[in-house]
Amino acid sequence: MRVKAGFLVFTLLVLIGYLALKMFGSPSNTNTNLQPKLRSSLIVSSPAFKSGNFIPIKYTCKGQNINPPLEIKNLPPQAKSLALIVEDPDAPMGTWDHWIVYNIPPTTSIAEDSLPPGSKQITNSFGYQKYGGPCPPPGNPHRYFFKVYALDAILPANISTKAELLEAIAPHLLASGQLIGKFGR
Repeated sequence: MRVKAGFLVFTLLVLIGYLALKMFGSPSNTNTNLQPKLRSSLIVSSPAFKSGNFIPIKYTCKGQNINPPLEIKNLPPQAKSLALIVEDPDAPMGTWDHWIVYNIPPTTSIAEDSLPPGSKQITNSFGYQKYGGPCPPPGNPHRYFFKVYALDAILPANISTKAELLEAIAPHLLASGQLIGKFGR
């Protein structure tokens, strides 16, 4: 009887936790698929790897752990700033944020191992305000999305979470684009 009651309480707690996640979501699983004001799309690429291909070790935790160079085309002339979110949706505990940067001055490139002057960084899933390269657990390769957002405003400097950033981006989004890379160990 005591075992059945304990199992019932455990099952009830799991159900409540599941429902809470469904209702309130998890900040690390915030939807980054926002709808832009313009119909144009940014073209995001890297001279280091082609979209859909593997990210060179240099840009991962097994290498120098520095950001790869990025190129951005089709930047709207109205853009006042850019935001960049690098995330791994295949992480075992939900989306893992590798780099979150905003108020990037409008630019057509971000150099390797650099943070554009004037940019603001938000703490990533590693607990740092900097780029953290792909570092999945052993197993199947993960996908890494380099999402760039062109905005018609410079955002407030006090944004401290990815959820706050996405909320701030939504009314100012002009265009977006992404580059996808893979990495596995």
